[in-house]
Amino acid sequence: MDAGNQTGVSELLLLGLSEDPELQPLLFRMFLSMYLVTVLGNLLIILAVTSDAHLHTPMYFFLFHLSFSDICFNSTVVPKMLVNIQTQSKIISYEGCITQMCFFLVFVYLDHFLLTVMAYDRFVAICHPLHYTVIMNPHLCALLALISWVLSVLVSLLHSLMILHLSFCTHTKIPHFFCEFAQVLKSACSDTLSNYIVLYSVTGLLGVIPLTGIFFSYAKIISAILKMSSAEGKYKAFSTCGSHLTVISLFYGTGLGVYLSSAFSPSSSKGAVASVMCTVVIPMLNPFIYSLRNRDMKGALRRLVSRSFFSL
Repeated sequence: MDAGNQTGVSELLLLGLSEDPELQPLLFRMFLSMYLVTVLGNLLIILAVTSDAHLHTPMYFFLFHLSFSDICFNSTVVPKMLVNIQTQSKIISYEGCITQMCFFLVFVYLDHFLLTVMAYDRFVAICHPLHYTVIMNPHLCALLALISWVLSVLVSLLHSLMILHLSFCTHTKIPHFFCEFAQVLKSACSDTLSNYIVLYSVTGLLGVIPLTGIFFSYAKIISAILKMSSAEGKYKAFSTCGSHLTVISLFYGTGLGVYLSSAFSPSSSKGAVASVMCTVVIPMLNPFIYSLRNRDMKGALRRLVSRSFFSL
């Protein structure tokens, strides 16, 4: 078949992390283990938040959505990669690639918005503790979660619909283990200028504004903590923000690594490693980060496990 520009291309090739056949069983076991830990850990967080009345607060309401998002985020990428490794196939259908990319973008943006909302929640809790229950009322929390979901879906649909107008060459190879948006754009055979304009415009608008909100929130939080006279109060305030701040650092640090490696490095392996951190490792670490340093969460998980054990 002619290798020219084909708008009706039916499948693409995902080159994966390595073409070494000896590494495939190791990669399969490693990513399967990480996927199971991610799903189990985040599912335990969801069950603990929904079943324990002590966790029916705004902070854990948003953590519930973040854990659900991380399960979906991980599930858009890892199962297909495991199937390709197991079957020794690199093929993904064109429709499957667009669908994977669309859902991946939804949950990337959702994590981004939820982390911003959670920063605002911590800001209100520490800087305005007396008005916390009034400001962060159930209606506002539900509205913030709904806005995060709607914006994520709309932006993802915008990118995906614009991708549908591009044409791809037959036997298009994507040097990645999933249909990552930037790599799909690079693989197109038609002009992608309008896609990049929309990408950078959306990134500037929906990236800079929330990030500014996060920096502002934590600047106010740190200022308020330093003004506290009690060492115990400072420790308690830092402990309530520590988990969230750790997740923010990991999420945006690896996100920046993916962007820089994709934009400036000719080596696709560096971008793939950064993407593994962003798409697989961080969703796996989030449950540990939020549970190991959180007394309420550890107590809720113990009660959940004990109830499950005695019900057997």
